Amino acid sequence: MDAVDRIAKTFGMNDEAWQRHANPWSVWTRFAAIPLMLLAIWSRTWIGWWSLVAIAAVIVWLFVNPRAFPPVREPRSWAARGIYGERAWLEDRELVPPDHRQVLRLLVTLGALGFGLIVWGLVVLSVWPTVFGATLVVVAQLWRIDRLGWLWERHQAQRS
Repeated sequence: MDAVDRIAKTFGMNDEAWQRHANPWSVWTRFAAIPLMLLAIWSRTWIGWWSLVAIAAVIVWLFVNPRAFPPVREPRSWAARGIYGERAWLEDRELVPPDHRQVLRLLVTLGALGFGLIVWGLVVLSVWPTVFGATLVVVAQLWRIDRLGWLWERHQAQRS
């Protein structure tokens, strides 16, 4: 079991949760949680320890989110295909061709670099690394969802 599998298990991702998470509202509101988390952490300078309440609220939302929206049984939207592709990839890593694995590794590296910039920016309270890091994380995640959506379409075409 690798880190991605552990994360999915931590979030309790069963069949129903994956179908609900494939709802575009789930995908886009998770993206909306990024600036909310950054703001919640930054708010420590304004509201002190009360910022932990805001941080906890965002964390709770991230756990509730995959179950909060109606399930998507037929992935028609870009976001739903990406989530279905993510699930297929988690179940069978061999579905991803070698050249696409390299791209996914690059995206993980890009996201990690962005996360590092976010941490640095939040520690020193500097806007540019925080915003640039968040931008890198979002771009990497959007590109990853796009790749996994392509994977889902390819997987479905092979099954037909």
